[in-house]
Amino acid sequence: MSAWLEGAFRTGLGDFTLDASLSLESNGVTALFGRSGSGKTSLLRCIAGLHRAEEGELWVDGVCWQQGRRFLPSHRRAIGYVFQEASLLPHLSIEANLRFGFKRTRDDAGIAPDQVIELLGLSAYLGRMPDKLSGGERQRVAIARALLSQPRLLLMDEPLSALDTEGKQQILPYLQTLTRHLRIPTLYVSHSLEEVTRVADRMVYLEQGRVADRGTLMEVVPRLPAGKVGGEESVVVEGRMLAQDSGHGLSYLDLEGYRLSVNQIGAELGERVRVRIPARDVAISLHEVRDSSMLNALPVIVCGLRDGADGIRVLVELRVGATLLLAKITRKSFELLGLREGMAVFAQIKSVAMLQDLG
Repeated sequence: MSAWLEGAFRTGLGDFTLDASLSLESNGVTALFGRSGSGKTSLLRCIAGLHRAEEGELWVDGVCWQQGRRFLPSHRRAIGYVFQEASLLPHLSIEANLRFGFKRTRDDAGIAPDQVIELLGLSAYLGRMPDKLSGGERQRVAIARALLSQPRLLLMDEPLSALDTEGKQQILPYLQTLTRHLRIPTLYVSHSLEEVTRVADRMVYLEQGRVADRGTLMEVVPRLPAGKVGGEESVVVEGRMLAQDSGHGLSYLDLEGYRLSVNQIGAELGERVRVRIPARDVAISLHEVRDSSMLNALPVIVCGLRDGADGIRVLVELRVGATLLLAKITRKSFELLGLREGMAVFAQIKSVAMLQDLG
């Protein structure tokens, strides 16, 4: 076993069969992504020991959690599990709920309550009762309680699905901060590409109970079948903050040595940020266009051509340095431009907005 976590499960759940394997590194966030009913939560429950697969094997950091007749029960697995609903103890204050979940370690290497309270912004809520908190605030407490159980592995099952849009936007920055500071290996179940883009480092994409793709976020997102996941073709790229332009509401990133203009984000100069660029926001020109409403024009190389999900447009794969971009154009535009692999062109990109501070 080379990875920190190695697992393989085959189990029947009514008319549904889960037949999936995965490996996990010792840090970072891996998203289990796919449509509802693809097997994400079923796979998570097998790892947690909440469901015993008829055929299953799971090793975590060299320790066997399941193999043959051996099956470590859930309460003996060093996991923190965050469910869709917060499920706090209603008769206890927030501070008492956190104390209830806190497990002391034999040394000082454990997760301290003060650290979690600060990272999740809970100081002002400690004396309150759960029914006095919003849904997003309760979920932050649930995440803190899971972390204070001193898990070696954090499992999050669509933790934002019960929240409205405002609640999701409030909690996502906290999740980003947690994953950067605590460095606990995390499996994050979601069918929201926006959440995954902002939180995850790697992705396991499931279809009908099987792993259809896996890899880093930058590798898998461009390959996602847009028509099946309810989103659209896009890529995720990373750059470093170059400058802020508050007067125009823009930030400037260094992407492969070129300046990329994006809608303003509150990140420090030099910080790495992540951007998701939809293919529909990228146009192609044979020559650099300076008098255009699109602020970004990057020299790129055509490195691939394929049909779009709608069957009537063409997806053009473009490469700038080591970074992949996608452009979705009409077939007529494709023919008029005479695009072919290896061709040097310019990618015109709108000032995109979906960003993540990576530290």
